[in-house]
Amino acid sequence: MTKVIGIVGWKDVGKTHLVTEIIKLMVAKNYRVGSIKHAHHDFDIDKPGTDSFKHRESGSSQVIISSSRRWAKINENIDNREKSLKELIEEFEYTDIIIVEGFKNEIHPKIEIIANNLEISNSKIKNVIAIVSDVMLNSNIPVFKKNEIKSLVEFIIKKIL
Repeated sequence: MTKVIGIVGWKDVGKTHLVTEIIKLMVAKNYRVGSIKHAHHDFDIDKPGTDSFKHRESGSSQVIISSSRRWAKINENIDNREKSLKELIEEFEYTDIIIVEGFKNEIHPKIEIIANNLEISNSKIKNVIAIVSDVMLNSNIPVFKKNEIKSLVEFIIKKIL
């Protein structure tokens, strides 16, 4: 079974920064890490003028770009149905853990980042197992400061892996 941990919080609280720091430390500990970033808006990883963009523009619903360093598969959601988190996780191979940024309404374990304005939403979010905040909080789950990444990674390893 794939191990998953989510990072959730309001917009602009530092989710991506926290995710990248967690990934760096876990990779340094020889874990194979995959990641998923939920986008709430239209996005494109391909640029006009590239050959792969021309393939999609011509009507190809799936394009694979490959080189000796990396490969990527671009799927057009023809039916405009976003894949579920479960379906996205199934796309991964050879990972010890998948770190998910966003998808706060899914059921996987999550770490919530709380900004200084104390907008705690973990009472509405299922499976919050820890909080990251520099504000003093009275909580029955572990609270880490934003600069305690090493302790947070150790917590993730013990709790999830």
